[in-house]
Amino acid sequence: MKTSRLPIAIQQAVMRSLRENLARANLKLDRHYPEPKLVYQQRGTAAGTAWLDSYEIRLNPVLLLENQRAFIDEVVPHELAHLLVWKHFGRVAPHGKEWRWMMESVLGVPARRTHQFELESVRSNTFPYRCKCQQHQLTVRRHNRVMRGEVTYRCIKCGEPLIAETSL
Repeated sequence: MKTSRLPIAIQQAVMRSLRENLARANLKLDRHYPEPKLVYQQRGTAAGTAWLDSYEIRLNPVLLLENQRAFIDEVVPHELAHLLVWKHFGRVAPHGKEWRWMMESVLGVPARRTHQFELESVRSNTFPYRCKCQQHQLTVRRHNRVMRGEVTYRCIKCGEPLIAETSL
């Protein structure tokens, strides 16, 4: 979905959230970090991503339309925190103590690593996997990596390896 298809009011609300959170961070950190580029080109099931080298935030326009309040309150600060942590501390663990501190102490937002959005509208070909506590949907790319033996994915809740449901 192109930016021009997103209602201008939504784009303005996202930009307002970005600027307010950045101003809050700059004040608390006594810094003048620049405003990152905002791009509505994230695809798949990710709500957003922070691109450190290009200093930009990419948001999923489909999920944004379906979850406007959560994007403004949580996703924008989440991705901004990644960029601010990179500027402030350099390269560190993506959701480590520095990121959690930036989210909670600086931005005043709960430090959640993942979202709970309904993904049916953005899910393309996925493959069902199971661990001990739940079912997961892996993308074609991740499924193919598992099938080639390149990687084993683990559940972030229980830590158990994900097993393809077809092989159970």
